[in-house]
Amino acid sequence: MPCEKQPRFLILYGSQKGQAQSIAEGIADEAAEHGLVAEISCLSRHEEYRLERESAPVVFIVSTTGDGEPPDTTLKFVKTIRAKTLPSDFLKNLQYTLLALGDTNYANFCNCGKTIDKRLQELGANHFYATGHADDGTGLEVVLDPWIEGVWDAIKAALSKMSSSSHPPLKETLSDMTKENPAPTSPPHVELNRLSLADNKTQDSIKAPFDSDSKLTLGGLPSTEVTGLSSESDVAAAKSAQEAQTDQVREECVVAEPSLTYSLPPLSQSSLNVPALPPPYLEVTLLLEDKAEKFNSSLHTETFYEVPVTNAVQMTRGDSVKKALLLELDISAHPTMTYMPGDSFDVLCPNRASEVDAVLLRLGLQDQKHQRVQLAVRRDTQKRGAQTPPHVPDNCTVQYLLTWCLEIRSVPKKAFLRALVDCAGDSGQKRRLQELCSKQGSADYNRFIRDSSLCLPELLTEFSSCTPPLSLLIEHLPKLQPRPYSAASSTLRHPGRLRFIFTVVELPACPGRPEGRRGLCSGWLADLVAPVLVCPGTDESSCGQAQLPQIHVRMRPSGTFHAPTDPTAPLIMVGPGTGLAPFLGFLQQREIERRDSPEVAFGETWLFFGCRHKDGDYLFREELEGFVSSGTLTHLKLCFSRDAAAAAAAGGEEAAVPAVSQPPPACPRYVQHNLRLHSQRVSRLLLRHDARLYVCGDARNMAKDVNDTLMEMVRAELQLDQLGAMKTLAALREEKRYLQDIWG
Repeated sequence: MPCEKQPRFLILYGSQKGQAQSIAEGIADEAAEHGLVAEISCLSRHEEYRLERESAPVVFIVSTTGDGEPPDTTLKFVKTIRAKTLPSDFLKNLQYTLLALGDTNYANFCNCGKTIDKRLQELGANHFYATGHADDGTGLEVVLDPWIEGVWDAIKAALSKMSSSSHPPLKETLSDMTKENPAPTSPPHVELNRLSLADNKTQDSIKAPFDSDSKLTLGGLPSTEVTGLSSESDVAAAKSAQEAQTDQVREECVVAEPSLTYSLPPLSQSSLNVPALPPPYLEVTLLLEDKAEKFNSSLHTETFYEVPVTNAVQMTRGDSVKKALLLELDISAHPTMTYMPGDSFDVLCPNRASEVDAVLLRLGLQDQKHQRVQLAVRRDTQKRGAQTPPHVPDNCTVQYLLTWCLEIRSVPKKAFLRALVDCAGDSGQKRRLQELCSKQGSADYNRFIRDSSLCLPELLTEFSSCTPPLSLLIEHLPKLQPRPYSAASSTLRHPGRLRFIFTVVELPACPGRPEGRRGLCSGWLADLVAPVLVCPGTDESSCGQAQLPQIHVRMRPSGTFHAPTDPTAPLIMVGPGTGLAPFLGFLQQREIERRDSPEVAFGETWLFFGCRHKDGDYLFREELEGFVSSGTLTHLKLCFSRDAAAAAAAGGEEAAVPAVSQPPPACPRYVQHNLRLHSQRVSRLLLRHDARLYVCGDARNMAKDVNDTLMEMVRAELQLDQLGAMKTLAALREEKRYLQDIWG
């Protein structure tokens, strides 16, 4: 029977931007090498699986988005399993494991995966393999690689155990597969975060991962192959010549550090464990204009509204600060575009034209960029469940595809690098790509690609012999995602208008990127509004009568990041830099509500704002001071990290020394320092007077530091230990009284 030869298991994934889906598909593609058949489905396609009746092991791959929320594709599944009507033994027959993806730079790390895992346990399901929590903040592969390496034996053991009571013939087949690794009698206890990447137990150990006509020594440089020699003297002479050549290479190529394209021993001389080659699955046909159906680009943007930019102002001064811009959009023509302060919205932006041209040139498609792209699934593909990507419209041009559909700025995953190996003509570059995607080359991958945010155009520039086909890019590059921005206005103050502020992101030069580059969306927006931009010291009339630029946007309402409905509740806001954006909307709305309801006793409001220079990037200074004058903003606490004199004068009304483990600096440099200065008052508002605390801004540094400071404040106020303080903050999050809108 076929099932005896190829036992099956089920993979279910929940993905927001394609990460979890890509990992799930990689596992499915590798299953055949382990004598297994993987059925794969998105959690949103609930008609394709029935967990309560599932007789095979199930592997969940689930990401987390936003403030610990499930991906859109997982919302319905989470709602279904959370139903209180389900009995506690509803999933008693389910054997599963789960890999949760998250980022420790954000609150509620891996929250969606943890939520699903906990609920499945409550419904009677059982682990056959330990849950993994992969951290994108430090590198998913630190947990991902060993977790996948160990899951295969666990699946086979689970299949063997599950079949022993109902399918004896299957047991014989499975015992053959697992005889070298006896089935554990209980789920393995694994601390995945501590697994070492030096573990070499893998099925794909490549001792000679290069072409048979060349070997690679120092740094991937080719050396002479010693073959076909007739005598010992010939061999000795050849070896001597090879050593002389190697010495010469070493003298000519003195390299103290590895680079993107160059490695050093021991990596350059190591056997490599590389990922399996992802099976190609797309067939791309380019059609001339007269042979293709007309492409309607408006269908690609049908969920977005095209709106004009009515005002663009540079908010910062001088070269010593990051450039911040304020844009105002006219949304009055679209009455369904409504928002509340705290909501965010998406901006649809294209890839940079120069980078698209560079990719077209490398692929040899410059003369075919206006031809239409027709996609089909290859008949001979070994990829299970292969389908054409839904984000590529029918009959779009090659140029449109690379401009609006594919994220060519995304950091290439190891599976993509593995596929690029076969597209490189130079043996040294082929070897280096193998190293970068290998288990042994993880440190180099992180250093030169992941941590540097290197993208495909930059990679192709450095690996000049690599010419991938267009189909490979469509298979491996994710969908070009719109960029989210926080609304910085209230419709009560600005009816028919939507304002937002952003910093023009600057990525510095690094190995593989000789020159710095700007962020994709922020750089595009800055270029777009340049003709109408009002700079400091100029007025709007100096911009002439330039045509108003248009952009595509769509609202994405927040479920929680809103001002409290109870106007008497105290409001504490922490928003340095452009993190101020949502709080402008909060305060604009509060000011008008106070004016319209003078009889209401509104709660006090605190704003902790910081920037580098008081005279350089103190955003919305006049408006904030106006809120203080009107009584809308009770306490404005400022800090200027690069201005010692200004920071010393920014202490404000009171400077009570908090009872925390670390005394705050006399002149606060950052918002967390100001929180410490006012620890007692803020702590008591939060813990005893039902205050709401909002944090907006940078996730990697500020949000972590603020959270650590809050921990200290809670410990001091309630006389708790570290665990007690953590539980208190967790309870505040659960009650939606400690909310974050942060980004990496």
